[in-house]
Amino acid sequence: MSAHVWIRHESRAYERRVPIVPDDARRLVDAGMRVTLETSPQRIIGPGEYRDAGVEITDPGSWVDAPDDAYILGLKELPEEPEALRHTHLYFAHAYRGQHGAQRLLGRFRRGGGRLLDLEYLTNGDGHRVVAFGRWAGYAGASLGLLQLAGRLETPVEGMERAALDGELLRLDTAGVRALVVGAKGRSGKGAVRALKKVNVEVTAWDREETDPLDKEALLDHDLLVNCIGGRHTAPVLFTTEDLDAQRRLRVIADVTVDVTSEHNGLPVNTEVTTWEEPVRRFEGAGGPLDVIAIDNLPSLLPRESSTSFSGELTPLLLGLEERTEPWRHAEEAFDEAVAALPAD
Repeated sequence: MSAHVWIRHESRAYERRVPIVPDDARRLVDAGMRVTLETSPQRIIGPGEYRDAGVEITDPGSWVDAPDDAYILGLKELPEEPEALRHTHLYFAHAYRGQHGAQRLLGRFRRGGGRLLDLEYLTNGDGHRVVAFGRWAGYAGASLGLLQLAGRLETPVEGMERAALDGELLRLDTAGVRALVVGAKGRSGKGAVRALKKVNVEVTAWDREETDPLDKEALLDHDLLVNCIGGRHTAPVLFTTEDLDAQRRLRVIADVTVDVTSEHNGLPVNTEVTTWEEPVRRFEGAGGPLDVIAIDNLPSLLPRESSTSFSGELTPLLLGLEERTEPWRHAEEAFDEAVAALPAD
């Protein structure tokens, strides 16, 4: 039997991305899958193109009444209700590393008999992720960091086409700016390096081997730090509250990883996400001010590019969803492990 994929409306304001774009939705339909799309007022792509691709169109939030066997596909967090979740959900849940609210979320699945196949845990045999928004998260995070460093970051931030963002960057004077990208070999890191080099910023690229041991003095001798260390790994502690008083050149941190509520937070100076309305949180210390950007849906600043790229990676995997090909098995095993560790109700 072919799978039924139900693409839900994203309840978060400013979330304009979509996990499957119309051309890829047509591929799924042509392969015999049933695809349903909830309309969404903020989505970058309207419902007309999906309808032309053979996708069924329905109302926002109607997934709660979807057939039991429908796979509910999204990107960011679920609404607070219903309390019990009976479907299999596919999205980035961020619920396996002790994050705030993780136990309650997993408990909702346990109570309703549903399952979570976290898109972050779709990995191959080597443990590497096979689908991610990382490239565009890094690109957007580094770009916002540069704009803030130059005093040119307008708020609230808004989604745009890549050409428009690049245009803003190219108007900056980046002479003498030194940036450090940590986690530079990963998808996010590569995206960050690409954005910075596009405007001739001097980039230092560190990966895991350059942070063990961590050269704090060298880290602080940069104007901008872009943290792209993969969220599934234990991160080195890059900057603490005590470092605010250190003599430093560092003035802006763009936290692309945004693991702020986890014990693995590599930037414990900050423990809250920032928002599109208030993208920057300022900290003061004897070493001067420090601005932190910790937006947890950075790729939505470039919604069309990031959606198209992500959809191209996810679509082939969805064709193996019912058969539980290797990446889906890995995601299922991660869920079972997390639920088994929950305390009894």
